[in-house]
Amino acid sequence: MADDVTIYHNPRCSKSRETLALIEGKGLQPRVVDYLRQPPSAAELERILALLGKGPRDILRRKEAAEAGIDAAALDDAALLAAMVAHPAVIERPIVVAGERAALGRPPESVLDIL
Repeated sequence: MADDVTIYHNPRCSKSRETLALIEGKGLQPRVVDYLRQPPSAAELERILALLGKGPRDILRRKEAAEAGIDAAALDDAALLAAMVAHPAVIERPIVVAGERAALGRPPESVLDIL
């Protein structure tokens, strides 16, 4: 099991709460980052994406992006990352990072493989 676990968490999201409970149920005390209040920097987001093996569009919440006026199709990756940092609600949640591995908690059980 990974000792250093971070969850990018939205306490209002049921999947995020379920994922946090699952991690804590494994006896782990993750670092909880309320990413809406403390959004990751573009560099942090790039690192998370590399660990996930995904691009920015893969973790983009389309409805929220449209509501924020973000046209992902018109932006390159760097501009999209900047938009995600400026509008963190458009980032899919929760994201769990354990050491040098990461997983998206949708469904929450998908994070078990990295713990």
